[in-house]
Amino acid sequence: MREQAPLQGLDVSVFEIPTDQPESDGTLEWDSTTVVVVEARAGGETGLGYTYAQRGAADVIAGKLAGAVEGLDALAPQAAWAAMTRAVRNSLSSGLCGYAISAVDVALHDLKARLLGVSLADLLGRWHDGVDLYGSGGFTSYSLDQLRRQAEGWMEAGFDKVKIKVGRDPGADAERLAAVRDAIGPGVQLMVDANGAFTPARALAAAHGPYAGVTWFEEPVSSDDHDGLRRVRDGAPAGMQIAAGEYGTDVFHFQRLLAAGAVDVLQADVTRCGGVTGVLRADALAKAHCLPLSAHCAPAVSAHVFAACETAVHLEYFHDHVRIESLLFDGTRSPDGGRLVPDRDRAGLGIELKRADADRFRA
Repeated sequence: MREQAPLQGLDVSVFEIPTDQPESDGTLEWDSTTVVVVEARAGGETGLGYTYAQRGAADVIAGKLAGAVEGLDALAPQAAWAAMTRAVRNSLSSGLCGYAISAVDVALHDLKARLLGVSLADLLGRWHDGVDLYGSGGFTSYSLDQLRRQAEGWMEAGFDKVKIKVGRDPGADAERLAAVRDAIGPGVQLMVDANGAFTPARALAAAHGPYAGVTWFEEPVSSDDHDGLRRVRDGAPAGMQIAAGEYGTDVFHFQRLLAAGAVDVLQADVTRCGGVTGVLRADALAKAHCLPLSAHCAPAVSAHVFAACETAVHLEYFHDHVRIESLLFDGTRSPDGGRLVPDRDRAGLGIELKRADADRFRA
């Protein structure tokens, strides 16, 4: 039996990555993304984790979580997860603290897999060899030509599902959807994400109007409005799935969504919901409610973790995160026929921080 590997410490860095152009969705505009990166050290190995959060998450990691996990066994990340949640009790383990815990939990699972010399997907145990992808971007700030070109790129990569942002200017959405449909053809699923832009009544009007024919309507209303989501789900056209959950930062958020009958598909973000530990809990809940689970973004991590989830159906291959991961990390995988398959021959996540390249983005 392998001896324990005491955690020697956590290093945390913050990077600010400009977008390749200004972007927007139904409720937000942005021109950069902040990434908090954690490196966990033990036994001569370093595990890597990250979250897409404001730099306040880094303060939580350095000020609360690092001390809570130091000296614990790197081969027992669940014990470290419990110690972290206790350390932030008075600040709540959800919200921004949930993002911080997620980054550390991913780093600790990556570290354990590296210490044992196996890929993270194989450490967790694969239900699936890899995870199907859907192309995602389609920002409301894009011109019609940009929408078409991006959608055509997803088709060239072998994807059979494409999602665009809607809801900022509902009057323009019919033309935007028609442009994307023209680019992808009739046999590809077209999905939309409103990022909570609508009231239930307006969401239902859109579902039966310009969005009729789409197979996925994500966050038609705020993900915190469980009654509103259920109302949209109950009244949506046949064949249109209602999805939410990407903003869940603890298992109780998922349980409330499911108990309310609010979604057809549960979403979970490994960099927000408590890391690997949180996603596995979401998978169990989805199984108990006989619903599918969809991975929100962070493909370099999500491919490993959701390959180990029984209910996982696909992974959002999001333009921003794909670009950011290629800028910050070596070893990221490319799609293979519309799927992302974790490499069995590389330990852990199989990625390394590009230190020299990353330093130009250091906050």
